[in-house]
Amino acid sequence: MLDIKLIRTNPELVKENIKKKFQDQKLVLVDEVIALDTEFRAAKTRADELRGQRNAISKEIGGYMAKGMKEEAEKTKEKVAAIGKELADLEIREAELEVLIKDRMLVIPNIIDDSVPIGKDDSENVEVQKYGEPVVPNFEVPYHVEIMEKLKGIDLESARKTSGNGFYYLRGDIARLHSGILSYARDFMIDRGFEYYIPPFMIRSEVVTGVMSFTEMENMMYKIEGEDLYLIGTSEHSMIGKFIDTLMEEEELPQALTSYSPCFRKEVGAHGIEERGVYRIHQFEKQEMVVVCQPEESPMWFDKLYNNTIDFFRSLDIPVRALECCSGDLADLKVKSIDVEAWSPRQQKYFEVGSCSNLGDAQARRLGIRVRNKEQGNYFAHTLNNTVVAPPRMLIAFLENNLREDGSIYIPEPLRMYVGGKEYLK
Repeated sequence: MLDIKLIRTNPELVKENIKKKFQDQKLVLVDEVIALDTEFRAAKTRADELRGQRNAISKEIGGYMAKGMKEEAEKTKEKVAAIGKELADLEIREAELEVLIKDRMLVIPNIIDDSVPIGKDDSENVEVQKYGEPVVPNFEVPYHVEIMEKLKGIDLESARKTSGNGFYYLRGDIARLHSGILSYARDFMIDRGFEYYIPPFMIRSEVVTGVMSFTEMENMMYKIEGEDLYLIGTSEHSMIGKFIDTLMEEEELPQALTSYSPCFRKEVGAHGIEERGVYRIHQFEKQEMVVVCQPEESPMWFDKLYNNTIDFFRSLDIPVRALECCSGDLADLKVKSIDVEAWSPRQQKYFEVGSCSNLGDAQARRLGIRVRNKEQGNYFAHTLNNTVVAPPRMLIAFLENNLREDGSIYIPEPLRMYVGGKEYLK
């Protein structure tokens, strides 16, 4: 959410940003906010004036009563009653205007960074760099579900019976590999100085609307019936929510956290051949990075976060590339975002395995995450997040890139201690 002062003082900048994101239907919101804000401030000024008048007249009543001038006191009370009626109406209108302004402010997109490439959708995202040499083996690489089935590592049919499409049972060595990847990711991030967390897996609606846009919420979140609770789509939601309504000291920053959680997603609109298997599913597990920092440090942390993911994948010899999201592909809260994509030997192309985002102070404004500064005044922190690894997609990349012609799976050395010391899965 933007600072309303920016909309008051530089509405053309806000409108130009909306155009860069190809959301021209939202241009009218800027003028509506300005009009509503003008009315709100006028109502507030008038209400303050009336409160001052009421206080002054109340003192007059006290003076009349002290002198025994009851008739004058009663007449003056009538003035107070009239002021009270107007004041009550103004207070109701102020509350209505606050809601109307906030509803519009929540859907006006954040100001994107100047370095973000301008484009309408993900087809115009820009490759930043490749890491590792993509290899296409001289034998056919089966679909990832087939690889798992040959290793007796997945049961989709039973999951369809118990839960429906978009769920799975992992078993045996594949289940162990899945857990091993998460354990390795946890230790990888701890070794890089991040504090490890396991957060709540459900959050309240005020946290949901603080961490994401309404469109994302509608397409992603599962609501618990009869309760003000939602299942998290990623641990970023509860990890950023952890700081709601906090005033931190500058010495407490940065907060660099890594968290494990299951994730639950509706995956509205998921379709097509690559949504089979475990590419798009309703339940999975994930290791996440979250940073809360001072504004001037967020560009540095952004680079550090997405490079952590690249280093993690490269430590397992998986080729990856960094892809900068263009303006039209950025979610409304984001200032800048880079997707990390892993190489698929079967498809002979890269596919997304993680996304790194700098949200500026947008989440902090929504959630009230502030930093104390006695000299210059308190300010909102910046928040960032990035995927370390989400094993279902990671499993696809791992299995395809480590498959041998005899059907066995090579286990790189850093991962072996997490899978019982095995060098191969056979």
